[in-house]
Amino acid sequence: MNYLWNVLIVIGGFVMMEATAWFTHKYIMHGFMWRWHKSHHEPRVGRFEKNDLFGICFAVVSASLIITGSLESPFDWRFYLGFGILLYGVAYFLVHDVFVHQRLPWLKHTNTTYFKAMRFAHKVHHKVNVKDGAEAFGFLFVSKKYLDKYRQNKKA
Repeated sequence: MNYLWNVLIVIGGFVMMEATAWFTHKYIMHGFMWRWHKSHHEPRVGRFEKNDLFGICFAVVSASLIITGSLESPFDWRFYLGFGILLYGVAYFLVHDVFVHQRLPWLKHTNTTYFKAMRFAHKVHHKVNVKDGAEAFGFLFVSKKYLDKYRQNKKA
């Protein structure tokens, strides 16, 4: 039974991060921390941008939970929550940085409607290069609105 709880905590941590990423993106990155996030809405010079500091902040939270949770034997809930956040960070890197923004030359030719709609929603988000007025703040959850818009653009 303990094994099941640990798996559920990992999954819960991963899912919780989607809501956290949406909230952070909309109200913090496009709010009082725009000075960091602004770099993500401008042409990048070099491999990194100031916005990458947000990933480091989330990595510190994840690592802290993993480390403190591993001090107990057996590992406690903090380890599994930190691991769920870590998995989300890996997914974020692969989907957002590699697939959507092509920061590495992998995953260029993905043809599924879901991934193309995700890229479309992100392009809609990046049409606005200022702090206010943007939409589509999610990451893994692609709303029906963007799935439908992608399907319409694909037919045109």
